[in-house]
Amino acid sequence: MRIVRFVDIDGKTCFGNDLGDGSADLLAGSPVAGGLKTTGEVVRMGRLLAPVEPVNVICIGKNYAEHAAEMGGEGPARPIVFMKPTSALNDPGGAIRLPACSHGPEVDYEGELAVVIGTPGRDIPKDNALDHVLGYTCANDVSARWWQKKGSGGQWVRGKGFDSFCPLGPVLVTADEIPDPQALTLTTTLNGEEMQRGHTGDMIFSVAGLISFLSQDTTLLAGTVILTGTPAGVGAGRTPPVFLKAGDEVVVEIEGIGKLVNPVVGAGGA
Repeated sequence: MRIVRFVDIDGKTCFGNDLGDGSADLLAGSPVAGGLKTTGEVVRMGRLLAPVEPVNVICIGKNYAEHAAEMGGEGPARPIVFMKPTSALNDPGGAIRLPACSHGPEVDYEGELAVVIGTPGRDIPKDNALDHVLGYTCANDVSARWWQKKGSGGQWVRGKGFDSFCPLGPVLVTADEIPDPQALTLTTTLNGEEMQRGHTGDMIFSVAGLISFLSQDTTLLAGTVILTGTPAGVGAGRTPPVFLKAGDEVVVEIEGIGKLVNPVVGAGGA
């Protein structure tokens, strides 16, 4: 199933199974609270929303060796974990807003595979970790590099957590349609130019391994979103650096999921 969350023509927020033509099979219920059931009604979709409203957003840094190298380091021995506030959530088509408190050009893109937990768990064995996955979607771990590296005492949350810095979507593809999350190609384009091309099989820590690691003595609630890291090609790793500016358009595309498209606007909205 390809789950979408959208606003219908009456302004109501709905869930549906995307039919690929601007319409959806209307679903009743919630994907993370009791599940979804078809209603048999086909409706036209309005504005797309992020396909899930996360209860937590857990992120992994430097999970691709080439990305770690471009940022001046080696792949970590253990997953690097940080979080984004849920207030950073952004929709497909939603504007990435450059913070007014930016220290010059510093806002960067990071295309990533996002994992959504459907069945809560604690101390989950790696061998059955994927049984806890509801589905997968595209994410952009938008990052303000000065705030990430210099402005927050060594913690990444501030630089990764501004409003609009967690676009998700456009659809949530259920786990039965992606039996192997380590077999997906991911690309990020900026204004039509390919900036990132990676393969989830190159992750240092697999999706199953991350779920098992993160659940050690910690309950992963249904609705938890895990951002699994970005491949090489980010703006900060380029010479000269390439940072986002008003008027840009960023597209994160993952094989079998779709394209997450977001424009960039200045602090004043233009």
